[in-house]
Amino acid sequence: MQGILLFMDVGTWKEGVFLDRSNRFLAVVEVGGRREEAHVPDPGRLRELLIPGVRVRLRPANGERRRTSWDLIGVECPQGWVNIDSRLPNLLFAEALREKRLEEFTGIAHITPEHRYGESVLDFLLEGKGPPCLVEVKGCTLAVNGVALFPDAPTKRGSRHLEELMRACREGYRACVVFVVKHPGARCFAANAETDPLFAETLRRAASSGVEIIPYLAPWRGRKIRLERRLPLAGPHMTPGPEFIIHLEDHVGKGRLERGT
Repeated sequence: MQGILLFMDVGTWKEGVFLDRSNRFLAVVEVGGRREEAHVPDPGRLRELLIPGVRVRLRPANGERRRTSWDLIGVECPQGWVNIDSRLPNLLFAEALREKRLEEFTGIAHITPEHRYGESVLDFLLEGKGPPCLVEVKGCTLAVNGVALFPDAPTKRGSRHLEELMRACREGYRACVVFVVKHPGARCFAANAETDPLFAETLRRAASSGVEIIPYLAPWRGRKIRLERRLPLAGPHMTPGPEFIIHLEDHVGKGRLERGT
């Protein structure tokens, strides 16, 4: 793929400073000189991003039942800004499908979101030319020395989705898992075997079973999220192992990528 595939405007925001994370969905920030609470629309750990003192972007939010007046949607890292709104990857992928910007997905006539298959609800059923295609979309915010890593926390749900996609392949479907990589420093993609060895092993089996592994780079540049290009997989087995060993620390800038023996 060449050039920018799709732009999506993020809307308005205000910059602040991250202070603390009370729980998975609640952060304490400083904005406009005041200490405020903000909703975190990403249940991941985000430990490499949400460091006290880091600059963040906050979107005003209204609603009678809301506890907070802000959504924390962006975090600054050394390479730029990372969007942490977990709703964005599906929206971005769906818009790229409708605009026919993805060469991996051509001839699509019908897009059905949240399609129930087996014991799971998968993100999309695509129908058109060829066999029906099931797609699960995952957002990725972690990158270490240029390697995008998923997940940043153990995910049994993610492994279950892969099992369902393998079953779909056996039943004649086309099956894909799409990783929307939002970290601007990513140059390739790998499963995060150190954090979730079950997911990494299941992803290996899925690839061997015919499930397509498709990572796209989608960084936040200026006022827009840009779906830029497909990323290569890191190493022949797509996961840090004998080829790549990832040593993760608890804060940005301390990761080391080493060749194994």
